[in-house]
Amino acid sequence: MDATDFPDDLVQAQHAWNTAYEALAVPRPRDTTALRRRLLLLSVRLWWHPYWKSVPSVPTARAELRQLPRARGAARAA
Repeated sequence: MDATDFPDDLVQAQHAWNTAYEALAVPRPRDTTALRRRLLLLSVRLWWHPYWKSVPSVPTARAELRQLPRARGAARAA
């Protein structure tokens, strides 16, 4: 699957999810309740996005989507 196949809103939601998760992972995070609620909201958006109905291998596509923001970040750093 090509990374360009993902809709922009899905990629943005995954990026926001990763950002919120990383914010919770730091020692003594602030606003943990708000971050957890944000993670839950973003998880629901990611899980139930209409895009998944058009993908032949959903587990593979989900794994690729999770890696996409990290890969883009590594490419920017290089």
